[in-house]
Amino acid sequence: MAIPLQRQHTTTVRPLPLLMTPDIAILLALTTAALVFFSFEWISADVVALGLLLSLTLFGLVPLDRAFAGFGSDTFILILGLLIMTAALVRTGVVDLMGRTILRHSGTNPKVLYIVLLVAAAGLSAFMSNTAAAALFIPVVFGIAKRAKISPGKLLMPLAFASIVSSSVSLISTSTNIVVSGLMQQHKMAPMGMFEMAPVGVPIAVLGVLYMIFVGRKLVPDRFGASSEEDSTLVVRPYLFELLIHDDSPLAGKTVAKSGLGRDLELTLVRIIRNKDEYYEPRAGSMLRGGDVIIVEGSSDDIVRIKDIPGIDIKADVKLSDPAITPDEQELAEVLVLPGSRLIGRTLKNAGFRERYDLQVLGLSRHGETMHKKMSTIPIKVGDILLVQGRREQMIRVSDQRVFSILGMLEGERPKVKHAPWAMIIFLLVILLPTFKLVTLPVAVMLGVFAVFVTRCLSSEEAYQAVEWKVLVLVASMLSLGVAMEHTGTAAYLADLIVDWVGHAGPLWLLSAFFALTVLLTQPMSNQAAAVVVLPVAIQTALQLGVNPRTFAMMVAVAASCSYLTPLEPACLMVYGPGRYRFFDYLRVGGPLTLVIFVVAIVLVPRVWPL
Repeated sequence: MAIPLQRQHTTTVRPLPLLMTPDIAILLALTTAALVFFSFEWISADVVALGLLLSLTLFGLVPLDRAFAGFGSDTFILILGLLIMTAALVRTGVVDLMGRTILRHSGTNPKVLYIVLLVAAAGLSAFMSNTAAAALFIPVVFGIAKRAKISPGKLLMPLAFASIVSSSVSLISTSTNIVVSGLMQQHKMAPMGMFEMAPVGVPIAVLGVLYMIFVGRKLVPDRFGASSEEDSTLVVRPYLFELLIHDDSPLAGKTVAKSGLGRDLELTLVRIIRNKDEYYEPRAGSMLRGGDVIIVEGSSDDIVRIKDIPGIDIKADVKLSDPAITPDEQELAEVLVLPGSRLIGRTLKNAGFRERYDLQVLGLSRHGETMHKKMSTIPIKVGDILLVQGRREQMIRVSDQRVFSILGMLEGERPKVKHAPWAMIIFLLVILLPTFKLVTLPVAVMLGVFAVFVTRCLSSEEAYQAVEWKVLVLVASMLSLGVAMEHTGTAAYLADLIVDWVGHAGPLWLLSAFFALTVLLTQPMSNQAAAVVVLPVAIQTALQLGVNPRTFAMMVAVAASCSYLTPLEPACLMVYGPGRYRFFDYLRVGGPLTLVIFVVAIVLVPRVWPL
């Protein structure tokens, strides 16, 4: 008898559904057209978003005073600040340290790396903004992908999804939960507890990560293998170079295994040279001594990183060719030995390279070939690539003499490791300040940006270069769509339409409908805006049905963070360009994940908060 009574009550109290106005019809048509352009990528996504913004303005679907408000919104400022903050973490070597730590505990096995990365991102985002968590791990992914020789495209989207999937674990997992909690209080309901959502949020996080490990991983596209030219950034050119262990080095007296040269610095040890003419095979139990010269193989990044490790030096650095040259004046360049070069057939020592050209060779690369001799005793061949250090002007002068051709300068590669503690402290404070409600997250992020400039962790020029301006234009332009949906009544129209369709079918069907509506609206709108639009309708409907409104509020909170179908969620936007994804990729990978989350929510929400 309960169901007929609910139907009768709903029929008499509930007002007639809203009618579709011309403004609503135009907005839905423009949104559909934009989604088509996003999907087929005929035009750049940021251009499509800007075109949509201008169309909404010209049709009068968004107030003129709010049309460009997205460019000054909290979301815009938040993403801008986080991009700069993560650039500071990269510049100071913090990201490199995190990447090496993950590699140390997981090795270079792609499957193990994948699992460790997703678990770390999901665990961290349970207690901080998922956007901040994604921003922190994005540069880590590129570093790991480069060292493990795997495609970053296979890791970036799963990283973004893993950072979002923990949004329902705690009150502070996302600002959307805080918004929902405030709206609940406005409707005379108790606020959301810190871990009230955990009985639902934890299973969602666990199953979400498992989905990405076993299913989603196979659906994520890899467009980094499309052409060798595009993949040039992933190629790690191996160089042969020599390390000198000082007598007071912390490595002296340690075995090769305990030194961490191979594990922590990702170097391949080739030979140990002792007393200038004693050559030893480097084994795990081989003891290192002060004065040893170690022939190692690694990338140019590895060589630069070694310069900041105490107790060891690149052998060529020990005796500078010109004492007047300061370390800051030393630049690195990759150079190619040309046919006809006077170096061909001669060793660097016989050619008097250091003395004649006033340059130093730090490394030698020969078509991936591993060489087991001292670099100074290896005859140079056509096509050899040398890593040369010295003044830029001198390199150009020698290049003009056809001794070699400069492939490229390695600028800005050396991290500011002395500033790393400052960068970590600043990032930690950026997380803690809004967590304890001392300031809002956008304010905390911009304070962090100011702090990294003041402490010289990052220069303003480096910051401007690090910002993905296309992403910011896309975000700011799409925020106007959420404003238009509220201003024209489109969001309320869709909500009313769904209630009219399934309101008579029972509470569970209605919960499902509100989940679907919230997920639909949270794609073009911000998560908070979608929750603000849907939650009052959901609570009112629950009261009309005579069921628990808290159940509906929690379902809306879960659905509002379910932003996997399009790249318009900030965490997804941050990997959209770097991962070389297309608009439809998110629907293909995120669609099944959304269904998994719905099943968990529809089973657990009514049990945790009985109807």
